[in-house]
Amino acid sequence: MTTTQSNPQERTARKLLTQNQPLFLGIDNGGAAHYWDSYEFAVAVVTADGQAETVELSETSFETLSEWCEYTQNERGWDIGPHVGGSLIDDLIEGVKA
Repeated sequence: MTTTQSNPQERTARKLLTQNQPLFLGIDNGGAAHYWDSYEFAVAVVTADGQAETVELSETSFETLSEWCEYTQNERGWDIGPHVGGSLIDDLIEGVKA
């Protein structure tokens, strides 16, 4: 039987967030991994060296996860991801354009 081991950044995010399986959003250009907790409506940002912070969207000017992802793109850029963003309608529109 094979088990999947989480990486150190994910283990740190799990300690910070309520959700046992936070959603992996991606890794920004600085190497920090971003994880989403829909229970807390918060993002855990964990750097490669283990420094971490939790950002509750209610304490920011961002109302949606999509806005957080856009902010990260503008401030840091995404190296990997984001693996979410926009709405189902936005995804369908992008699919039609392709």
